[in-house]
Amino acid sequence: MTDRRSVFHDIVNHKPTDVPYLVGAWQHLVGHEYGAEEFASAYVDFVRRWDWDWVKINPRAVYYAEAWGSKYDKDDYAGFVLPKRVSSAIETPADVAGIKELDPERNEYFAEAIAAAALIRQGLEDRAVLETIFSPLSVLLQIADLPLYPGDDYATGTLTVKELIDDQPEVAKLALANIAHTLAAYAKALVRPASEGGAGLDGVFYAVTGTVSEDYFDAARYQEFSAPYDRIVIDAVKRANPQAVVLLHTCRAASHPNWFDVPGVDVLQWDQFLPGNPKADAHYAAVPVAGANFELFAPGGDVDKLRDELKETIALREGKPFLLAPSCTVPTPATDEALEALAATRVTR
Repeated sequence: MTDRRSVFHDIVNHKPTDVPYLVGAWQHLVGHEYGAEEFASAYVDFVRRWDWDWVKINPRAVYYAEAWGSKYDKDDYAGFVLPKRVSSAIETPADVAGIKELDPERNEYFAEAIAAAALIRQGLEDRAVLETIFSPLSVLLQIADLPLYPGDDYATGTLTVKELIDDQPEVAKLALANIAHTLAAYAKALVRPASEGGAGLDGVFYAVTGTVSEDYFDAARYQEFSAPYDRIVIDAVKRANPQAVVLLHTCRAASHPNWFDVPGVDVLQWDQFLPGNPKADAHYAAVPVAGANFELFAPGGDVDKLRDELKETIALREGKPFLLAPSCTVPTPATDEALEALAATRVTR
């Protein structure tokens, strides 16, 4: 196959390619998530082991909250992909006013992520590399240790969304703006060429997580508390590097991908096999990322079903270029058989 990095950009820009899709997957590498060199080395090894065609960096999920002052025990993951929370930067409604704009190149947690991204870029020069950036709304919820997905029970924060946001909307919006401007500056540092002091990445993987749903943040609440701040980050990416790619990920059931098929979003991912979501042949301006449900990669997952969903996805696209990937982060651990089934779909020419 021709250079996979070039093929990635051709697919994103709706240009003819010699292959109909590229394959990728991502995972939390528990035990290797702290320290730029440690994480970068482990992540390059993960990509090379499975020979993924394109790269979505999957850093530890809590580094946003750490940047604003939340504390975690990096030595205690308690069987989950999040380290144990020691304290949250937001524990009372009054704490929301303390969420200020940060300089990501001076903040130790963002600086570590930028350094790791640059090392991964250097280690995988023949592939497109995207860094994960959560939406400001997702980050605010995480700082308060509230669930990013309605109904999830991993978070232990005692506040409610009503106390955090609805009872003090203007305070919450100022915090969201401060987070958005921080993430915008962070995104610029990621997509600036290395010759200009940036990490030289091909773009960002922008995750609105599971906040978007009818029983959490419906259309009206999304437009008020997420959309304006998402726009700040997305526009910053394009200003910093017009060739940089924005891949937007909307997660779980009823995730409304149609809300995000907007200018500035080049690639769009949702879980086509969950209720309320369209299939991979939906007509959007953005190029889709589609594939099997991520839960099938877990130990005990139905690998035959996984293969069937991959085959169905490829058939649905009928040769129209796209990116093939699990619907979300594959579990830690994932089975080799499941990852091998995905890797086996790679097109080599």
